[in-house]
Amino acid sequence: MMRASPARIVLYVISALVLVYLILPVLIIAPISFSSARFLTFPPPSLSLRWYQQYFANPAWMQATQVTLTVALLTVVIATPLGVAAAYAISQSKLRIMRIIHMTLLLPLVVPIIITAVGIFFVYAKVGLVATMPGLVLANVMLGLPYVVISVLAGLQSFDPAQEMVARSLGMNRLRSFFAVTLPQIKSSVVAGGIFAFISAMDETIVALFISGGQYQPLTKRMFTALRDEIDPTIAAISTLMTAASFMLVLLASTRQKKGG
Repeated sequence: MMRASPARIVLYVISALVLVYLILPVLIIAPISFSSARFLTFPPPSLSLRWYQQYFANPAWMQATQVTLTVALLTVVIATPLGVAAAYAISQSKLRIMRIIHMTLLLPLVVPIIITAVGIFFVYAKVGLVATMPGLVLANVMLGLPYVVISVLAGLQSFDPAQEMVARSLGMNRLRSFFAVTLPQIKSSVVAGGIFAFISAMDETIVALFISGGQYQPLTKRMFTALRDEIDPTIAAISTLMTAASFMLVLLASTRQKKGG
């Protein structure tokens, strides 16, 4: 039986410490969400579903949840076809301008989010999109588009373009051959990109703080406001639900990508 080298052991230890560091907030927040105490206390003195019941019974929280889900779904509906079209064009073209377009589409992942948020706010202030549903959706489409582009490009790299060329040689036009031949083979990447765009829209906080308001406040901004005004375990309950939803969606996306691979 081979013994692990010291370097490998150190790597395992470092990886384990990083993993613990990443999941530690969840391991603290989740038990707090089931606390019977009035304030955030860890460990909880006793277990209760009180704060989950308060969340679902509170009209303000439900309004914010509805806004979040609406924005996330509309983001997926808009960003997914745009991302698929962009990724397909980038993969098919050899022009240098397509590299520039590719880099431009990925800028939301590179530029600090606070700078992006300030820029969006000043543009929206001039065109009247602050505190509106279209404004929230457009901003999240911009932020979610890179995830779709990256995911679909990865799928297209494993796809043989000769298959589409054969379909076109048999009389199909480019659009029909894409839907009949290419799309079915990259659908797992498309679904994964849409899921990541949904998660991005659901979890976005910084941009929402700048451009949302009134009746169009997503959960993340409502949570931020609640943390400032009144701290109770309702925040922990919502955080636990959002973390669980994000985890399940990421698991679904990774499963879809493995099946597609």
